[in-house]
Amino acid sequence: FAFLLFFPAWMQSRTDAGDLRIVGVRVIDATGSALGTRLASEIAGGIDADTLGASVVRVSPDSLSAAVAEAEMLVQQQRLQGLLVLDPATLVTGSVRYAGSNAASLGDMQRLERLLSREVTAWRLEEAGLTTAEARGIAELRVRIDAQRLSSTGGSASGRLNIVAAISISLLLYFTIFFFGQAVLRGVIEEKQSRVAEVVISSVRPTTLLAGKVIGVGAVGLTQQLIWVAAGYLLAANRSRLLQSFGADGMSFELPVFTPGDIALLLLFFLLGYAFYAALFAAVGAIVTSEQEAQQAQLPVALLLVGTVAFLQPIIAQPDGALARVLSFLPFSAPIVMPLRLASTDVGWLETATVIILLYGWCILAVAFAGRIYRTALLMYGQRPSIGRVLKWGIR
Repeated sequence: FAFLLFFPAWMQSRTDAGDLRIVGVRVIDATGSALGTRLASEIAGGIDADTLGASVVRVSPDSLSAAVAEAEMLVQQQRLQGLLVLDPATLVTGSVRYAGSNAASLGDMQRLERLLSREVTAWRLEEAGLTTAEARGIAELRVRIDAQRLSSTGGSASGRLNIVAAISISLLLYFTIFFFGQAVLRGVIEEKQSRVAEVVISSVRPTTLLAGKVIGVGAVGLTQQLIWVAAGYLLAANRSRLLQSFGADGMSFELPVFTPGDIALLLLFFLLGYAFYAALFAAVGAIVTSEQEAQQAQLPVALLLVGTVAFLQPIIAQPDGALARVLSFLPFSAPIVMPLRLASTDVGWLETATVIILLYGWCILAVAFAGRIYRTALLMYGQRPSIGRVLKWGIR
């Protein structure tokens, strides 16, 4: 518990203390000033902008749209990480637009916003005559970034809404995997207490009984996920009509775009994560004889799942960081972390396929391990085996 309390906070502080990680950004400057050059230099670490792939394109207000469209195409082709748009109103209102593959990276956007606030304020201080009114206006200026995530498929959505969607998806998977894993655990205990298992295994093998239980409860969970996906799609498609019915017709926002492939990956990670944890919960149910014992015995398995959720904040702050990548390859955290990263940033298909293959292999090992324990412990009553004895059942 101490590890879960303090290690994520330490990782978050390490993430916040880092430098800006935007490499390969195009600054499109239509302000008619040197602000774009100064920003590109700051993004590059105060040195020559071209050394880190930062570039400045000076345009007139009339050609701003064409320059933005060209840069967006380069982002979608993954030749640029992002583009920063400075329009003529930037120097007055502090409004700046950023679009890129890392727009859902909370840490990058916060650091970029601080950088922009400092540079815009410095420019206005240099240009202003510093009367009382002008000084007050400069002090009250706050830069606002309209961050939009551009995916390689051409989808565009608000970076902040992407963050909300990513966290929602991860928590949804966490609760459903935990809930249906608990359902398998309770089902095994109920069969063991009522002695139904003794009758059933006279007709089928214990491993077949375990597989049927996992598949049956998993099918219920998959059906529920499909219902939620369909309901979410209907709500999103009719959001304007719903907002109007609540008198909020003036509100408009772009929702994150999820392709059929994204939804298929979401359901696949749910099934793999459920299969991994359901097998472990079934093994726990087989070695205990009551709900009270199960509450204690399931704690090591539950902590693997709960511990993953404790890392959501540092992963959201840097979805392409080392911590996020490492947790993506671990079997107990991959079903939660990978959907979070897929909704936050562009993850390469090779990395995604590798994680899926590894997670599938771990699921096979978990089911085989749990099946051996299930076969041995299902008909044992009145005994509390040690951890060493349980591990011996699982690996022999």
